[in-house]
Amino acid sequence: MNKQPLKALALFAALAGSLTVSAVQATEVSDVLKAGAVKVQAAKSSQTKVDRIADQTDGLLQEFKQVNKQIESLRVYNSQLERQIVSQKQMMAELKESIENATIIERGISPLMISMLKALEDFIALDVPFKKEQRNEAIAALYVNMDSAKFSAAEKFRQILEVYDIESEYSLSLESYRDLVDINADGSEVEVEMLRVGRVALMYQTKDKSQTGAWNKNTGSWETLGSEYRRAVDQGIRIAKKLSPQDVMEMPITAPETAQ
Repeated sequence: MNKQPLKALALFAALAGSLTVSAVQATEVSDVLKAGAVKVQAAKSSQTKVDRIADQTDGLLQEFKQVNKQIESLRVYNSQLERQIVSQKQMMAELKESIENATIIERGISPLMISMLKALEDFIALDVPFKKEQRNEAIAALYVNMDSAKFSAAEKFRQILEVYDIESEYSLSLESYRDLVDINADGSEVEVEMLRVGRVALMYQTKDKSQTGAWNKNTGSWETLGSEYRRAVDQGIRIAKKLSPQDVMEMPITAPETAQ
């Protein structure tokens, strides 16, 4: 009779032990799952950090490549600047030498310009007396410019050559203009129409065409011409003013002097 309760107790103890083992195993599985979840979360976090670091590394790599390109461009640019500096230094040396030479030339050219002005002044004084006042004023202006610091030596020389060129053109041109001339040699000037044919002939005719004359190089004075020249001079004046077409003109020309 006593053996049945003992069997029941043994069965109960076995069941209790089995439940205890299951409970322990369930706890262990739960702990494992929790630990796995923590590891998964940690792995995700680590992967996020790795991705961020990879992105940063890629950005730094691209920036590094861009900086390298800039450095290479700067090297090329610096090399070009160095060549330009060498060229500029050479130009500076040449300019310095040119300035020194220009100073020497300027010292020698000033006396030459004065001599040219005096020669031109003497030439105008001996030349046929056309536009004398205007031509002498041009010479006087050149003398003033010679003493002025406003103009360089090159500009002064250019101005002198310009006047020489104008004087040269007078030898090849036909011109008519109005002027006051002492045709009667009594000090009274009369307004007349002048006709200049190069430097070969210089003539005048009064407004009413009643008197025609020409400059006599031999006597250095005005000489009244005969009536046979009245029409020819009037025709020359019209041609000079472009009122008539060019034509052959009969002019009082002094015979050339015999060469010595």
